[in-house]
Amino acid sequence: MAKKSSSGGFGKLFLGFLLGIVTVAAGLFAYLKFGPLPVAVTDSPLPFEKQIVSLPLGARIERESKTAPFGISEDVFESGAHVYRAQCASCHGTPGHDAGFAKHMFPTAPQLWKSHREGVVGVSDDEAGETYWKVANGIRLSGMPSYKHILSDTQMWQVSLLLKNADKELPGPVTQILGSPTP
Repeated sequence: MAKKSSSGGFGKLFLGFLLGIVTVAAGLFAYLKFGPLPVAVTDSPLPFEKQIVSLPLGARIERESKTAPFGISEDVFESGAHVYRAQCASCHGTPGHDAGFAKHMFPTAPQLWKSHREGVVGVSDDEAGETYWKVANGIRLSGMPSYKHILSDTQMWQVSLLLKNADKELPGPVTQILGSPTP
């Protein structure tokens, strides 16, 4: 009786595994090329899209978060309000005025002066370092650009500290800057 070679069985198993990988890759390519992927703003999101982005985003922000190099003051808030009006208000709104086209973005741009949970206005429940990271680096797949090469570190911190305090009463000149017509 001849002894069967076990290498023939392994070769068939390996060939089947390789064929399975090629088939899955080809199917994925065909779906991406010809499938009905949600690429328009009005399309429904992919399953688990929000979770796929938020998990690594949260971990990276936590790892790279910094603390503000200065404290809060009326001058900091005023400077932050000027930067916010010029760079942020068109997407994120101003106190009492949502940005009109923000709801037509995907994902929708959060309105940073709107209360969304008990006592929480915009991102006032986030640490200023988290907001600074998002302003500096932007967020992929969200429409949030990086301002690292547009604003100075001081300006990004001023906006971040202003937004951290959006749930508090702000000085009159600050509310006046934020309430003026959009540039």
